[in-house]
Amino acid sequence: MKNAPKKLLSIQDISCFGQCSLTVALPVISACGVETAILPSAVLSTHTAPGFKNWTFRDLTDDMGLIEKSWLENGVKFDAFYTGYVCASQIAPILSIMDSCKADGALRIVDPAMADNGKLYPGFADDFPMQMKRLCVGADYILPNLTEAAFLLGREPVLSGYDERFVVDTLNALHDIGARNVVLTGVSLQEDKLGVATFDGKDIWYYFNERNPLSAHGTGDLYASVFAGSMLRGLGMNGAAALAADVVCDALNKTPTTHWYGACFESAIPYLVSRLN
Repeated sequence: MKNAPKKLLSIQDISCFGQCSLTVALPVISACGVETAILPSAVLSTHTAPGFKNWTFRDLTDDMGLIEKSWLENGVKFDAFYTGYVCASQIAPILSIMDSCKADGALRIVDPAMADNGKLYPGFADDFPMQMKRLCVGADYILPNLTEAAFLLGREPVLSGYDERFVVDTLNALHDIGARNVVLTGVSLQEDKLGVATFDGKDIWYYFNERNPLSAHGTGDLYASVFAGSMLRGLGMNGAAALAADVVCDALNKTPTTHWYGACFESAIPYLVSRLN
């Protein structure tokens, strides 16, 4: 008898155009062989990166409780939850859903998608990182970049000129806020290398790739989606962290420099599938 695929719920926005958020998570995690459900936190016309103007935003907070009620009435349960771009008013209903709709042993994977390059994303208040911290407490895995890590810890972002002691201190501090495991992205200890550092409360592990000069919006969403899907396929934290980094690199290598608004993740899906099979 064949086993049914694991079920994952991804909670984040839908940017209708721009290769990010749920438009990345749904196809990528599905390609991992994981049944992927979605709970949109908002609908945007495009993502909010420079280059797009007059983008629209519709908050879907009021729908979350109704969706939870429907799922409870229908006995819907999930083996994992993966959260991305959400707003402060949604933290409480998300925590409620992750509690009421969890299967036994369900994983909580939190990408605190709120900042990059030393700045919060447009629309987030200065105190939002303290709200995001509530999702990180008790999470099985958190996946901040260096900017998000700093804001979660109430620190000024340091994006260059740091050493390994800085990385170790950051990992320990993030673990201390209540996350069981930490995957810190965007780590660079050599100018030509970029990668991740993981920490399970005991051991620190690094994985680096050659730095790609192209910087594309949505690579964090791609990384977190591959990580989440890989974890449910049975890879451990370090294996999933490394595979996610490799897939992001493959996507960037296949993205034309003129393609300014996102990474061509679709071109990397065959590579992802080949690595998992």
